[in-house]
Amino acid sequence: MKTLSDINFRDPYILSVPELEQYYLFGTDGLTAWSGAPHGFDVYISSDLQEWSGPIAAFRPDPDFWADHHFWAPEVHRYNGKYYMFASFKRHGVPRGTQILSAETPEGPYLPISNHPITPASWECLDGTLYVDKEDKPWMIFCREWIEVTDGEMYAVRLKEDLSATIGEPMLLFQASQAPWTVGGKEGQYVTDGPFMHQTSSGELLMLWSSSGASGYAMGLARSVSGDISGPWQHDPEPLYAKDGGHGMLFRDLTGRLMLAIHAPNLNPQERPLLIEVQESSRTISIKSL
Repeated sequence: MKTLSDINFRDPYILSVPELEQYYLFGTDGLTAWSGAPHGFDVYISSDLQEWSGPIAAFRPDPDFWADHHFWAPEVHRYNGKYYMFASFKRHGVPRGTQILSAETPEGPYLPISNHPITPASWECLDGTLYVDKEDKPWMIFCREWIEVTDGEMYAVRLKEDLSATIGEPMLLFQASQAPWTVGGKEGQYVTDGPFMHQTSSGELLMLWSSSGASGYAMGLARSVSGDISGPWQHDPEPLYAKDGGHGMLFRDLTGRLMLAIHAPNLNPQERPLLIEVQESSRTISIKSL
């Protein structure tokens, strides 16, 4: 058994499955996040968020799989009775993209539902996440990278009901520099990372997302003025988490508490999953305890 301090994961994602009384932890392997040949994605399993069994192989690429490095940010959503993994991949000379995989059980094994990424083939993209709107229509929210556009962009695109392909063109939601808390690089680069959608009990639509802040890697909140994915999107003036950590997601534990999972610090290979209890008001969320 391991604790979270033993698990070198970036971009942690925890799937809570109440009927099984289990949590499933996915993430980017810190050892191969930036260099080396990743073996795939692993999952750890816990019943109390304290002790974790694993790692268990959740995804292992076939020999002819198109990507060979930068296996990043796997997140798993339960949708229409199956489990879908959204993850980003890269190959030398081929733009980074998010691909969708599926499995019958939370731990996998996950298999690609297509032989290519679902993000635009000519764009450098990452961190696709699933959002299901008020009409039960699936969307993918994803980032277009600063390495291509300088000022990182956030997009939404409709998905087919089986998540196998997109419908229509991606819709630009905002650019990273529009948030008051973001800090640009020496040549004006602004990062967009790790979107995650959350709807409050009153119907307020929020997005967690990460970028560079005054104290390093940080995570902020954006909210849709209309309550729909189309926005327009307003940004909180200060980040939700500013202490060199981010790429967050929210889940409810088995007692109903709303929990935030991030990685901190952002320095490789020291990053570890960090769980923080948060509280929700009608319009927002805030950190309850550290």
